[in-house]
Amino acid sequence: MTDLKSVQKDAYTLILEAIDSGIYRPGDRLVESELADRFGVSRTPIREALQRLETQSLLTRDGRSLIVASLDHNQLSELYVVRAELEGLAARLAARHATEEEIRVLRDMVDEDRALVDKPKALSRANRRFHKQIHLASHNRYLVQQLDLVHRSMALMATTSIAAEGRGQDTIAEHNAIVDAIANRDEKTAYQTLKDHISKAFVTRLKLDSGAIKRIEE
Repeated sequence: MTDLKSVQKDAYTLILEAIDSGIYRPGDRLVESELADRFGVSRTPIREALQRLETQSLLTRDGRSLIVASLDHNQLSELYVVRAELEGLAARLAARHATEEEIRVLRDMVDEDRALVDKPKALSRANRRFHKQIHLASHNRYLVQQLDLVHRSMALMATTSIAAEGRGQDTIAEHNAIVDAIANRDEKTAYQTLKDHISKAFVTRLKLDSGAIKRIEE
């Protein structure tokens, strides 16, 4: 039976969320009939969603099949460069425009996420929510749109840097410093602190991929 949550979302969003949550991982083949059964929708919207995802380079062709795309080293590096700049800009604008209520929400997120330091999957989801809140606090719709595109591509990564041993604790400390800068209306520090946060995450990911550091398993 299709639940209410599924009915309220379109096929594109459902497939994208399945990729983002790791149900479908880079290299996995996506089949129209299987997706239609999983999400309880007809094959026509599934087909349209797959075409849209292929256009966005989230899916790629393997013969006649569509598979979840993967990022090579150069693509990963390019993505992090763009992400760092856009995220830094979002933090700068949040320091300028965020309401006191939005800052309170960010602080509450950091406090609540302390309980997740040893749960990489849960902290990874919380991390996305935290960054999304900063995007919204920038009060710039065009920047939010561009960051949404970047974060869709981030879903093509097979692992999260937060899975590295010790990275959870560091992530919380870095998030706290970002919120402090935003709360202090220090645009320069907010920009640089968030850029540094993304840079550290990229270094950690490279070390994880090379086997240089240990990964936490839940």
